[in-house]
Amino acid sequence: MQQMILVGVAVALVHGLLYWRLVAAPGLPGWARIPAAVFLSALGILAVIAVGASNTFAPGPVRPLVWLGQTWYAVLFYLLLGLIVIGVVLVIARLAGYSRRSRLLQALSASVVVASVGTVAYGVAEAEDIRIVEAQARFADLPPQLDGLRIAVVGDLHVGAARGPEFTERVVELVNAQRPDLIVLPGDLLDGSVELVGPDVAPIAGLRSEFGTFGVAGNHEGYVDDVGQWMDFWESLGIETLRNQRTEVTIDGVTIEMAGVYDHDAKEPYAADIDAALAGGDPSRFTVLIAHQPLQAIEAGDRGVDLQLSGHTHGGQMWPFVYLVRMVNPTVSGLDRIGDLQIYTTRGAGAWGPPVRVGAPPDISILTLRRG
Repeated sequence: MQQMILVGVAVALVHGLLYWRLVAAPGLPGWARIPAAVFLSALGILAVIAVGASNTFAPGPVRPLVWLGQTWYAVLFYLLLGLIVIGVVLVIARLAGYSRRSRLLQALSASVVVASVGTVAYGVAEAEDIRIVEAQARFADLPPQLDGLRIAVVGDLHVGAARGPEFTERVVELVNAQRPDLIVLPGDLLDGSVELVGPDVAPIAGLRSEFGTFGVAGNHEGYVDDVGQWMDFWESLGIETLRNQRTEVTIDGVTIEMAGVYDHDAKEPYAADIDAALAGGDPSRFTVLIAHQPLQAIEAGDRGVDLQLSGHTHGGQMWPFVYLVRMVNPTVSGLDRIGDLQIYTTRGAGAWGPPVRVGAPPDISILTLRRG
């Protein structure tokens, strides 16, 4: 509740700023100001409600309102970017001695509103269009029996607040239609508590592959409940969770090492420990490490791991965040190489916060291993 109060204060201040800069300052007529104020107030209330969904209350009964509130956050982001642009243009106009600045402000304000709403409308459509992305990773010493092995990498669903079990079911159907040999879940399947969000994640039990489904915790699994609670819940759904540990998978007579670690930023008792995850393994075997963040490849590359599978970045999710994501992570999406280690990073099927994707479409990745 305290979080919602703090967010409410921040939202009120931001909406006050928007009213002043986009309604009052451009000189909207008096008859239009009251509806504009009511409209902004209503959206602000939805934004506050959206914060409590899946953490404070079950979002199911009011999910359409939560969806609107979350989406409005994306519009707010682009509106605030637009205000910065307006400020820069007005400063330049003043320095240049431009005399019709009031009319310029009206045109700029209208343009920012239209551009922000249009961008988010496009982003909502893009977020719903989950792509099947296929890639190949080649390894010179890959056992011939593993040539052609297809691994589905399915991460960052973030179900709970704006999206419910129907979204999870759609992801499961898309994955199963690809008939993967192996399924990997690199974390962040949810946003919220097991009690409130568990039913939204539960359809993940429908995933099917010949050699099993393996998962690790992301950072969001520990934001509300204990990480172990979510891992136990996943186990009840038929997912083999790897908690700083490894397992062996035998495929056509060849055994591979499947290892998994906790999230890079997790604290004890769930701190990532790659050495523990690989302990007891046969270094001569092909080794796959599942780690939520690409950052973990920096450490894994020194430990004989052949392939790391990750998520977390969302490919940036909403432009221009991709530039910040590139500064923080060694790779953002797709297949890359860090030292001797190959890493594949999925952009994820869902979206954190606003169900919006701008310039970073969601994906379910099918990675095929190849010899050579």
